[in-house]
Amino acid sequence: MHFETITPADTAWQAQALCAQTGADFFFPEPGSSVREAKRICGLCEMRTACLDYALANDERFGVWGGLSEKERLQLRRTSY
Repeated sequence: MHFETITPADTAWQAQALCAQTGADFFFPEPGSSVREAKRICGLCEMRTACLDYALANDERFGVWGGLSEKERLQLRRTSY
């Protein structure tokens, strides 16, 4: 028998991301709340590109990832295809 090993996407960047040290509240705010603080933190983070790539590849629908809100990521997906 042959078993295929499923490996998760490389998420090593997450441990180094500023959001891991800040807490999820900024990045997953209540609907209608400001994401300004999350975007500011993302702007300072060296892992921003890896984070955005991960969110787009995994179709993350909620929260701020890589400095972009849900709506911004959806718009980016639509214009990229």
